[in-house]
Amino acid sequence: MVQAARELLAVRSPLDAELMVSDMVGAWWGRKVRGGDVEQVLGEGLVDYAAKAGTPASLTLLICLAYLGTARQGAKAEGAALAMMESGVARPGWADRVGAVKPTGCYVSRDAYGDQDTVICTFAYRWNEDSTPRHNQDRHALVMVVDHNMSGMARDAWVSSQVDKLLEQARAEAAGNPMLLFEEIEPQQARALLESAMKATREPKTTPPVSDSYSAYHAFARARLKALPPGRKRPAPLHIEAPYSRERRAMLAAEFLASDAAEHLSDPSAASRCADHIIDYGCEQDFGRPLRVSPTKCETFLLDWLPRKVMLSQAEQEAMPHALSAWVRFAAARTGLPEQGLKATLDAVWEAIGKFPEAYRDPTSFGLDRPLLERLLPDGDLSALARRAFAFPFLQGVHNGVDLDRLNPADEADRRTLLEIDHVGEIDEEHLAWHEEIATRLWEGDPPQLWEAAQRLLDLGHDRHDVLHVLIEIAERIGGDPEELAAALDDIADIPDEI
Repeated sequence: MVQAARELLAVRSPLDAELMVSDMVGAWWGRKVRGGDVEQVLGEGLVDYAAKAGTPASLTLLICLAYLGTARQGAKAEGAALAMMESGVARPGWADRVGAVKPTGCYVSRDAYGDQDTVICTFAYRWNEDSTPRHNQDRHALVMVVDHNMSGMARDAWVSSQVDKLLEQARAEAAGNPMLLFEEIEPQQARALLESAMKATREPKTTPPVSDSYSAYHAFARARLKALPPGRKRPAPLHIEAPYSRERRAMLAAEFLASDAAEHLSDPSAASRCADHIIDYGCEQDFGRPLRVSPTKCETFLLDWLPRKVMLSQAEQEAMPHALSAWVRFAAARTGLPEQGLKATLDAVWEAIGKFPEAYRDPTSFGLDRPLLERLLPDGDLSALARRAFAFPFLQGVHNGVDLDRLNPADEADRRTLLEIDHVGEIDEEHLAWHEEIATRLWEGDPPQLWEAAQRLLDLGHDRHDVLHVLIEIAERIGGDPEELAAALDDIADIPDEI
């Protein structure tokens, strides 16, 4: 990378240099390294190595990293660059203008469904009084796409120097399409939305589904957002309803069931429970927007979220597709979704109906009877089934006169009895207390890294009891710091020999 930085000496503008270095550091964005954070191991390592090189190219690299790097990288790079300049290392004429930008406007292109926001932030470099501005060459736009069907994450980013052409094209597309809206927004809104979106992109444990170019522009975008004025933090998207309390959710469900859209639903009880799931999904997974409907949102709800998260009764499985199509009509009337959007959403729902029976595998088909499932999933959270069954494997039959079918693993006293049965002959109260701690954490999924670590060890062929002892050892060693515990669990790749 220090050798590649020689090309920075040939560029003519700070924008070209910033984009080159952003692309360079994007090589490790989203990757993981053992033994530390990738930004520390590679990012700060690059700063240290460039500082030792002491060449004009490495100085130019440090100047860009001081602006584009993380806070720690930026501080180290700035200190190293100042030291090199004081020692007489030459720098390009544009180096003092790196990052010296001011915002000139922020805009958003939004589809009528609310699926996606394309945010355009325009900037210009600041010029000294004795400089001759080159207006058309100096302006540029950062464009970022925010996907509200994917937890509001940033999915794509790029930079354009054709600012006027870009804005003219966006306005023209919206003018001729009732499903699009283009408007100018406050810079504070743009910053809050995009910072939240970039944070959401960082959060998944697996590689986020971003465009191929996102990593190359990530550092540039992160730095440019700091040039926008801070404002009231809004988690995204730009138009959010007031939070839905349990009472407000129940009232909305009642309004739906009493509406013309729901009059054809033949099983009111099942339809009511389906409506609760639809509303909960909109409130908890879509930024408090249960009335927002779109083809993508409905498909994701029906074919992805429900099969992973909710235990449905047979009646609910049969009623759900019909309840969802009725909800689409009800919500579209409330939000004013254009007829074109309503038709496309209903078409998507009916197309998904054919796939729903295959996508939703009734948990009773796994060989577990419904009473057992209801004990393991009193909250209906289907995603918790595997980890709770791992934590409490003995829930049926009779042991020493104890009817296990009557014990409730959600109850603290019954939970202790189940763990004692799992440890016949063990009388170490402290050891049992740690097993209870781990079992409780697995039951609640807190932290999620606990079950992820257990699965990795099980996949390697380790015994369940050995896996539990590893988790206990880590929890006992780390103590109560949740971030340290999560990091230690993330780092477990196998069972140490001493366990």
